[in-house]
Amino acid sequence: MINRFRTLAMNLHKDEAGQDLIEYALVTALIAFGAITGMNTVANGINNAFSAVNSKLTSAL
Repeated sequence: MINRFRTLAMNLHKDEAGQDLIEYALVTALIAFGAITGMNTVANGINNAFSAVNSKLTSAL
């Protein structure tokens, strides 16, 4: 019985079939998090630029 459990445990330890899928999911989540953070930063920068142009156009009129 213990020998059978040991064999099963060794086979599960050697089996890495689902490991790649988990790694790809983690990398995808990390890329998505970085993209969302970057997009917020870019959106704020664009908003500030348009606000500056708006205020200069308003003062020029």
